Amino acid sequence: MDFDTLKAFLDEKVEKFYRPEFIESDPIQVPHRFSKKEDIEIAGFLAATIAWGNRAAIIKNALHLMQLLDEEPHSFVLNASSGELKRLKKFVHRTFNGDDCIYFIQSLRNIYANHGGLQKVFEDGFLGDQTVWASLAHFHRVFFELKGERTQKHVSNVTKGASAKRLNMFLRWMVREDKAKVDFALWKGIPASALMLPLDVHTGNVGRKLGLLERKSSDWKAVEEITANLRRFDPDDPIKYDFALFGLGVFEKF
Repeated sequence: MDFDTLKAFLDEKVEKFYRPEFIESDPIQVPHRFSKKEDIEIAGFLAATIAWGNRAAIIKNALHLMQLLDEEPHSFVLNASSGELKRLKKFVHRTFNGDDCIYFIQSLRNIYANHGGLQKVFEDGFLGDQTVWASLAHFHRVFFELKGERTQKHVSNVTKGASAKRLNMFLRWMVREDKAKVDFALWKGIPASALMLPLDVHTGNVGRKLGLLERKSSDWKAVEEITANLRRFDPDDPIKYDFALFGLGVFEKF
């Protein structure tokens, strides 16, 4: 396809899939259950963290985790006693287990008590060289200020070339603003124009079929390549095409 034809095709798919109904089948439904900013952030971060594997299982387990947090994620993060933390010991989603879950809550407590919250950590990182790569690298350093070697495999490290699919998805949720109100537009310190594509099997395969991605490895260099190509279609909001690529892969088996 030439540039204009491909842009029109992708724009049409964005319109098709970027609708409020998308929420019902996606892990983003979990933070949408809350109205308090900090609850949305924490619920979104935790739901994004376990967003790999079967989508129904992801949503089921994320909702169960919210129940374990008394449906008040921010309050639980700040105030949970050691006894209340122990109830998380039995939580499991694939290789993310109870020990990981407890570490996440303790690290989030450190972030909200000592670093101004998730938004400030991500935005402080972005301030350096105005890239999401810098934001994610800074977040990783802060998140593992506490000792948690086992849990490190559950937070992507872009300094080692990781594609950081789930963290990029979380940033999309927090930053983007659009008429459909799927994403939250809560954070203003990172512009939508700087966001990077949440690259997964579906978006990668579709991107390669459409000529948007040549790199075979789904690593950070691949994220940079495909995002740069999407910016040609919309430099202000390139990641809206996440809905098109994901929808083509998951719902249309493109």
